[in-house]
Amino acid sequence: MFFARRRAAVRLAATTFAAGLLTAGAIATAGPAAAQTVNPRDGGVTASLDGLTVFDRIDVVIDGETRTYGGGLFNLTADDGGTLQTYCIDFNTGAQTGAQYKETPWESSSLQGNPDAGRINWILQNSYPSVDDLAALASQAGVDALTAEQAAAGTQAAIWHLSDGVEATPQNENAAALTDWLLANAEEVAEPGASLQLSPPQVAGKPGEIIGPITVSTTADAVHVTPDQAAADQGVTIVDVNGEYVTESDPVTDGTELYFSVPADAADGTASLTATATSQVPVGRAFTGIDTVTQTMILAGSSSSEVTAGASVTWAAEGPAPAVTAQENCAEGGVDITATNEGDQPFVFVLDNQEYEVAPGDSETVTFPVENGQGYEITITGLDGSQEWSFEGFLDCDTAGDGGMEQIDEDELTPATTGGSSPDLAETGSDSGSPVMIAGIAAALLAVGGATVIYLRRRQGATAAQ
Repeated sequence: MFFARRRAAVRLAATTFAAGLLTAGAIATAGPAAAQTVNPRDGGVTASLDGLTVFDRIDVVIDGETRTYGGGLFNLTADDGGTLQTYCIDFNTGAQTGAQYKETPWESSSLQGNPDAGRINWILQNSYPSVDDLAALASQAGVDALTAEQAAAGTQAAIWHLSDGVEATPQNENAAALTDWLLANAEEVAEPGASLQLSPPQVAGKPGEIIGPITVSTTADAVHVTPDQAAADQGVTIVDVNGEYVTESDPVTDGTELYFSVPADAADGTASLTATATSQVPVGRAFTGIDTVTQTMILAGSSSSEVTAGASVTWAAEGPAPAVTAQENCAEGGVDITATNEGDQPFVFVLDNQEYEVAPGDSETVTFPVENGQGYEITITGLDGSQEWSFEGFLDCDTAGDGGMEQIDEDELTPATTGGSSPDLAETGSDSGSPVMIAGIAAALLAVGGATVIYLRRRQGATAAQ
C-alpha cells in the first residue's frame, strides 16, 4: 500500500550560479552517491535544429487579419549525423536554431489530448516527403503539378489546421488545393512506436534472482545490448526470458524481454545496460526541446540514425529494494514519479511536503506538478548516500506560445529569422534563445527508519519576446 502523511514545513536553501540558475543544497548527514541525471524521455533520437529548408508562403488569419508566414519542412541533424525532416505542430511558439530536440511520445507533447493527432499522422503518411512522387501527389490533389516547396507548404498548412486550429492557406493555388485534399481525406492513424525504448527503465529485486523484465520496443532489425562495468565487476549478466545470455554480439529484436541475473553473493548495489540500434525514426513521432521552449515538431521522414536507450537494476538482500522512474504527464501537468519496492521492508520518501511509504511488493505513482514551459530536476537520495535517482527535463505540452509573431514582408523571399540567429526559419512565435528567468527551490527532509532524503531543484525557463 502507498501511504502519504503531511509533514512539517520544508527547510529551503538556495544559492545562485553565475549563469543565473537558482539551485538548492540538500540537507543530509551523509553526502549522496553520484548518480547520472536522466531525462524521463530516455531512448530514441536526439537532434539539433538546423532550419526551415523546403517552404513556401502561407497566409494565416489571426483575429480577422491575414498575415503571411513561411511554412514547410524543417531539417534537424541527429547526434550521429543522420537527417530528420519535420513539420511544425506548434504554430504560436518560435523555433530556436541549434535547439536540442528529443524524440517523445504524443502524451509528452502538445499532441496530448488532441483529437486530431491521428489525422495529422495520416497526412504525414500520405503527403510529401513520405510520398516523394510529386506528380502522383498533384494528381491526387486534382492539380497539374506541385513543386517540393508547394507540397511542403500545402502539407504544413493542413497540419496547422489540426494541430493549432488556425486558418492557414498557401498562397500558391496548387498548394492550397493539396491542403484542401489532405483535410478532406485525413483519417485516424495510430501513434507510431518509438525508434528504441526500454520499459521500464529501472527494475529492482534481491541478489540470487533474475530481475526484470525490461521490454525492448524498437523499429530496428537488431538491437545490441551492453552491460556497464559495474555489472561486469559484480558478476551481473543479461539474460532473456529463457535464461540465455544476451551479449553485445547477440542482437535482440522488438518485443524481447531482458533480465538482470544477479549472483546470490553480490553485495547490495546497482548496474545498468545500454541498448543501441540503427534505425529510421517512424514517421509521426513527436520531437520537443530538451532544455528550452521551442517549436514542437513532428517527424515527416528521416535517414537511418543511431538510437540508444538505457535501463538499470537495484538489488538489496535486506530492507527496501526500490526502483524509481519518472514520466512526463502532460494530461496532469507534471511528472509522474513511480516507486516500486521489491524488498522486505517499506520504502519511505518525501516529495512536495508529504511523506510516502511504499510497502514491500507494491508500486505506486505520485505526480509532481510542473507548469508548462518549466524546467525541472527531481533528485531522490538515500539517507546514507548509497542510492540516488535524478530526473531532469523541460515540460513542453502546450501550443499557446508567447504570440510575438513576425510576418514576411512582400519583397522578402525567405522567412523571417528566428531569434536573430538564422535567415532560414519561419517566425511562428517569438523567441530569443535565452532564458528570461530561471528559478530553483529545494527541500530536504529526514524520515525515520528506512526513510530517504529528497531534494528538488526547479528551473523556470522562458523565452524573451522579440
